[in-house]
Amino acid sequence: MIEDVDFCSNSYLIYRMIVSDEYCFSKKAVPRLADISFNRDPVSGSDDLFNSLQNCIDYETRGGDAALALSGGIDSAILAKMMPEGSVAYTFRCIVPGVDVIDETPIASKIAKMCGLKHKIVNIFWDDIISSMGALMNNKGAPIHSIECQIYKAGCAARADGFSKFIFGENADIIYGGMDGLLKKDWSLGEFVDRYSYVPPYFVLKKPQMIIDPFLKYYYNGVLDAFAFTNEYFRREALGTYDNACSTAGIEFVGPFSRTKMSIPIDLNRIRSGDSKYLVRELFSKLYNGYNMPDKIPMPRPTNEWLKSWTGPERKEFIPDCAIHLSGDQKWMVFCLESFLNQIN
Repeated sequence: MIEDVDFCSNSYLIYRMIVSDEYCFSKKAVPRLADISFNRDPVSGSDDLFNSLQNCIDYETRGGDAALALSGGIDSAILAKMMPEGSVAYTFRCIVPGVDVIDETPIASKIAKMCGLKHKIVNIFWDDIISSMGALMNNKGAPIHSIECQIYKAGCAARADGFSKFIFGENADIIYGGMDGLLKKDWSLGEFVDRYSYVPPYFVLKKPQMIIDPFLKYYYNGVLDAFAFTNEYFRREALGTYDNACSTAGIEFVGPFSRTKMSIPIDLNRIRSGDSKYLVRELFSKLYNGYNMPDKIPMPRPTNEWLKSWTGPERKEFIPDCAIHLSGDQKWMVFCLESFLNQIN
């Protein structure tokens, strides 16, 4: 394995993961990359999707030791309908004193009641982020996604309540066309690299590299296949995020959607006309007949508020004052990268 801090730093900023298993920040901190080679059920319609998800839920809950992570979105709401009555569902709620931030708990509570689930709320504070990120980065061998700290705290709560498995609706957006912003057009290579890169390395690093081999892998005849790209690289990054957070908490991550795949070409025209994630939405409508689907809400992570007073990185690898114009999520990645480099050096 090649020890290359510059390559790994650039890769993390672009992809939020190390894209090659040949590289590591340090041989004392080898990245744990998610395995995406497992078999997946083929899905061509909402009935196929229902059967696969229900079979997975039935299998994973047979011992009574599985809990559900319930957000305010349709993916986990679908799984909630499939959980045994009386199961426990956990919802994260980020707290920033004196500031109103996204709160999914009212919608999640309503869903839990409709499905006969016991609902528990896990409050997340900035202190929880700081206290857990070291262990999460050590387990991953790399900097982390900001949501890993939230998943970790909820996983610890579920484990303390006696559960050994934690079920999430993750991967539904990636597999079934919910990433409509990435699928909205036929992208040129340069356009997609700019659109996808979380933090362009030349914004913050003194030794920037544009690592584009993963993009080139899906670039044909002047167009980048965004759906195929996300179903490899984004899917692997997302699964790594959830798996690392859960394994650090000592609980098994279960992703029923991640165990499925589309067996027919995705209908990009349908997505681009406003009908994103159409198979998942169709299944939701069947399970919640007459109930208006909640608006899509990303997992809450108030990084703008949490990092409002952060003045930026101080290590020599970073450009001075580089964080001034970054978004909250971008600041988190730079903050986390510097924290990881401090941890391994």
